[in-house]
Amino acid sequence: MTAYVSALDLFSIGIGPSSSHTVGPMRAALVFAERLRDSGRLPEVTRIRCSLFGSLGSTGLGHGTPDAVLAGLAGFRPEACDPDDVRNAWAGLEEGATLTLLGGHTIPISRADVRFEPRTRLPGHPNALTISAWGEADAAPVFEHTFYSIGGGFIRQDDDQVATRPAAAQPFPYVSSAELLARCDEHGIGICEVARRNEEAIHGEEALNAGLDAIWDAMHVCVEAGLQATGTLPGGLKVKRRAASVRMRLEEYDGQSQRDRDTSTEWLHAFALAVNEENASGGRVVTAPTNGAAGIIPAVGHYYLRFVPGADAAGIRRYLLTAVAIGSLVKANASISGAEGGCQAEVGSACAMAAGALCAVLGGTPRQVENAAEIAMEHHLGLTCDPVGGLVQVPCIERNAIASSTAVSAARLALHGDGTHLVSLDTVIETMRQTGLDMMTKYKETSEGGLAVNVIEC
Repeated sequence: MTAYVSALDLFSIGIGPSSSHTVGPMRAALVFAERLRDSGRLPEVTRIRCSLFGSLGSTGLGHGTPDAVLAGLAGFRPEACDPDDVRNAWAGLEEGATLTLLGGHTIPISRADVRFEPRTRLPGHPNALTISAWGEADAAPVFEHTFYSIGGGFIRQDDDQVATRPAAAQPFPYVSSAELLARCDEHGIGICEVARRNEEAIHGEEALNAGLDAIWDAMHVCVEAGLQATGTLPGGLKVKRRAASVRMRLEEYDGQSQRDRDTSTEWLHAFALAVNEENASGGRVVTAPTNGAAGIIPAVGHYYLRFVPGADAAGIRRYLLTAVAIGSLVKANASISGAEGGCQAEVGSACAMAAGALCAVLGGTPRQVENAAEIAMEHHLGLTCDPVGGLVQVPCIERNAIASSTAVSAARLALHGDGTHLVSLDTVIETMRQTGLDMMTKYKETSEGGLAVNVIEC
């Protein structure tokens, strides 16, 4: 048994604004459409209905969940689709609209065919959706499946029949950070190398390197797009994009001959703002490990390339692999889902991944890397997920910028020690899991508590 999740799965290229509320439901709807087509019953279908339960029902409207479901039913994939093909797929439906399902069968569709049921929480996970297909005169569905969107774009069913890719034997399995460090000690290698050897057992060296480079390229493109874009984000809160204006001011200041401050932290903030503004607009982003926390790992990676002497593309590969080794532990032993653990599970996890990864490429030992991840996670314990208006904007965008700073600080702090510390990464991950269980539902991506009810929407 191993906790390790492939980088090519944990970092998935998709669209905003949410991995659990947009990417996951799109993948679930696509799986449903594929199974319906393969069942041979597609020609019978005259109607399809989707019910969104729990957190999906609470904030699915602001997260574009109904649009994602219809796009998935039509055969679109989050990693390959044009975001414009998803926007308003449901919200823009007019009377008499039709939907062509994967397989070429066309049925009538209306906005009423997606139902929001926030008060109904299925036992499998807070993010649940049931998709049903009916025939002409059937009182019961001819085809029906319930899916759980468990965070980071991953989906499953009660019998775990939905898998991202077939399991492969890994040479360095581990289920805890203690075991991970023991593997490093036993073989005299770093955390990055443990991840690399596990990845190569799954993909091979060439495919792995190509996959890592594609992930970073997508992250880079997202940062650059966000640094250039202006205007107001969709959704009604009238949140203005800030990354481009911050970039322009920093470029002007950095170009001056007389400068009295280091702007590296401000650039770090700009990188994170850029990604999360792109995410909030429904643009192309990399789930890292979720969309709500997608800005942290790209921002810290760009900080490394821009401000660390000797940084290079090989270092970025090491950075991503180390981040995945840490994120795999969180996913296996706690959660990366805001609906399950609050924002500590999303931003806290991403911060820990970035902190440990940066520590590694700065020359940290495995124990310093583990310490950096622990510091970052420890100081996000209890963080709630209470998006205003059910949108991944306030406080999500700024939260990524602040967490990016925390990641850099945690890495730098860990490098001043020898890796010895009182609280282990295993302990803080378990504490995060317990805190998520204790946290009231209204603080876990339902927009029923916290800022979501105390901020007046204008």
